[in-house]
Amino acid sequence: MSTGDWDGVRLHVVTGKGGTGKTTVAAALAMALATEGKRVLLVEVEGRQGISGVFDVPRLGDDEVQVATGPGGGQVMGLSVDPKAALLEYLQMFYKLGMAGGMLERFGVIDFATTVAPGLRDVLLIGKVYEAVRRRPSRRGTRSDQLYDAVVLDAPPTGRVGQFLGVNHAMSGLAKVGPIKNQADAITAMLQSSQTVVHLVTLLEEMPVQETVEAVAELRAISLPLGAVIINQEVTPPVGDRTLELLAADGFDTSPLGEDLAAVGLRVGPRMVRGLTQTGLDLAQRLALQERERTTLHELDLPTCHLPLLPEGLDAGGLLELSALLGEQLAGEEAAV
Repeated sequence: MSTGDWDGVRLHVVTGKGGTGKTTVAAALAMALATEGKRVLLVEVEGRQGISGVFDVPRLGDDEVQVATGPGGGQVMGLSVDPKAALLEYLQMFYKLGMAGGMLERFGVIDFATTVAPGLRDVLLIGKVYEAVRRRPSRRGTRSDQLYDAVVLDAPPTGRVGQFLGVNHAMSGLAKVGPIKNQADAITAMLQSSQTVVHLVTLLEEMPVQETVEAVAELRAISLPLGAVIINQEVTPPVGDRTLELLAADGFDTSPLGEDLAAVGLRVGPRMVRGLTQTGLDLAQRLALQERERTTLHELDLPTCHLPLLPEGLDAGGLLELSALLGEQLAGEEAAV
């Protein structure tokens, strides 16, 4: 079973604290989903051009363009949603403003509307995602070449994702009736349905884990279906359990360490031995901290995926490695449910 076989899931939302590698994980997930001819749309809404940076392609715009080929010949398409362009498209769609929409932009009305009404801005941004998820072949065949097996949304960070996805609450004071309210209702229905899952990216560090815990509580409160917690950039301990046990013992004896180093031809003194010992103690403390954070994440009772730190940095090969690992783990978690 592959990640493309998630029962009815059409939208994968990826969020995480800034600096956790949220965009990289979203890109790896899109690659994992784009297998054996499947088409996946990877969308960003923050204007950071993170997708173009990960795939090393020109800046994305309002057009859906191919950014990568997935395993087995699938396609990853990329889109960067701009709130001004989304509002102009919305005005044309519902109010047929035509050239008048351009006039509004020239006079700064569009900037004003998307700035003073952040709820409207979010509805417009996620409205583009909603359209891509719900897209179906038309009787005339228009846009039939832009249908997707799945959509991956590189969403805002955990600190803002609840507000971003809670579009109905954000719009409650802005629009009681009309097309904007209807669209917000339809978006909320999709987000709360089995078509959607929200994945949370974190590191095994105190702040990212705490934000993950808070985001899970917030998303559960607004009835959004949660997917997996993805622990990114995990480091394999460079020493074994026995070494960690020795380091953790009271009165750690450093003399065998100095003797072993001398036996392999290294000139060592007390200062070097103390330095190496302190490095080992720091590592043991770091691993203990990670274990505590891992326990905290386990208590969320959500599927967990693990992605390694890439020592050589992220390149095309590294992205494929992360994609394969993520695909295998998500498929395994799904099969276990």
